Amino acid sequence: MNILVIDGQGGGAGKLLVARIKELFPSFTVIAAGTNSIASSAMLKAGAKQAATGENPVLVACRHADVIIGPVG
Repeated sequence: MNILVIDGQGGGAGKLLVARIKELFPSFTVIAAGTNSIASSAMLKAGAKQAATGENPVLVACRHADVIIGPVG
């Protein structure tokens, strides 16, 4: 299962989501997409397999994700 986590600003919510998903479902592939480099870096450190920054990587990653998760703000 491919899970895409999208977050922005400092990446705090995305970091928590990535860490919890990896804890509960270690076999799932978690990809992080941040609206800025700080958010992408935070999610990568939390255990995401790959991370990308910007609008275009988010659009590309959405095409390959089974589940898309992120905060609503």
